[in-house]
Amino acid sequence: MLFTPMVCAAILAREWHWAEVAAFTAAFSAMAAKDPLVIVARQKLVWKQWHPETNAAIRWLIGWTLLLVLSGLVLLFSWPLKETLLLGVGIGAFAALAILVNVKNRQRSSLFQIASAIALTSSSLAVSLSATGSIQKWCLWLWLFLAMQAATGILVVHARLDARIAQRKGMSAPNEFRWKAQVAAALLAATAGMFGQSFVALGLLAAAFGYAYDLYRQRDASDLQRPLTSVGQRALALSSLVSILLILGLW
Repeated sequence: MLFTPMVCAAILAREWHWAEVAAFTAAFSAMAAKDPLVIVARQKLVWKQWHPETNAAIRWLIGWTLLLVLSGLVLLFSWPLKETLLLGVGIGAFAALAILVNVKNRQRSSLFQIASAIALTSSSLAVSLSATGSIQKWCLWLWLFLAMQAATGILVVHARLDARIAQRKGMSAPNEFRWKAQVAAALLAATAGMFGQSFVALGLLAAAFGYAYDLYRQRDASDLQRPLTSVGQRALALSSLVSILLILGLW
């Protein structure tokens, strides 16, 4: 959800600027800094005694923060000030939310995960800014489509997890996430209808039918026993196909 939008945007930009490297390193360091930052936050706010892993977390946090600051300085002198401030405020607000959610062990919340999908796929905006100096219209569409696809995938996974747990307990699976995933898949299909016969429509339909098929397969007890790594690989393959089709459609 973080790097695929950046790669898509880098291809669609049709031009290269060295600031794109800084955008990638900033995204990577920000992501890598999350775990040590959560440990440090827990040490300060939750744990009453010093934990041994906190020392290593502090060292890693310092290293990733330095890389993030250096990358941020490069972007600060490359991006327009208005867009830099907007993205900076957005990233800072989401980082604070992510730390709070993780400290409270609420990271499995579907609402937070969907918010994360929206935030992570916005990485495409950083590449558009780095390559072209502005947020292009095609990039806003790319962000929207990839965020919709990622959010639908999250709901489908939650529906699968609910079904697996229910099967293990010998109960019928709850429908909370199942119907939400169905609505999200239908929304993808409806959005595809707005773009007629195009690769964008094909990409959105591929996502919609792919997730609908996953929901259908979840009714099969044997499919629910499929290892989650296999489920993840299938989801990654679908995401890659959708990304390729969106690149072709937005080119």
